[in-house]
Amino acid sequence: MCKILVDADACPVKEQIFNVGFRFNVNIILVANSYFRIPETPIIEFKLVDMGFDAADNWIAKNTNLSSIVITSDILLAERCLKIGTFSVISPYGTIFSKQNIGTSISDRAIKADLRGGIENYSDVQHSFGKKTKEKFINLLNKELTNLFKHKP
Repeated sequence: MCKILVDADACPVKEQIFNVGFRFNVNIILVANSYFRIPETPIIEFKLVDMGFDAADNWIAKNTNLSSIVITSDILLAERCLKIGTFSVISPYGTIFSKQNIGTSISDRAIKADLRGGIENYSDVQHSFGKKTKEKFINLLNKELTNLFKHKP
């Protein structure tokens, strides 16, 4: 069964995921360690995990497969899912993670961590999140769902 798994705690594109999911009639599972409201519909499910370190990531990794699209900005979760064989891993900013580019993404993450060494209140790359970024994400999710349904395992 095709599904979208969402690392949902800080996901800024939930509404866009819902809209695309309705269009494709695909199951959406939002995974988080804090509760928030979701639309009442049979295709959207909310999975509340405990507050443990990487609890949401672990649940997503355990429940992904060749029929899944994972949406996360967590590079290490993206790598785990790609190793498992997830059909596609997408960032909320409209970037696709692949076996070809994940190594570079992990290296960039490590370099940024070294550069900020000890600076408090530093956050990773501050992405602009406007209309163009949302459109880029929506287009990519549409494309990946179309490909998933064409190659449905």
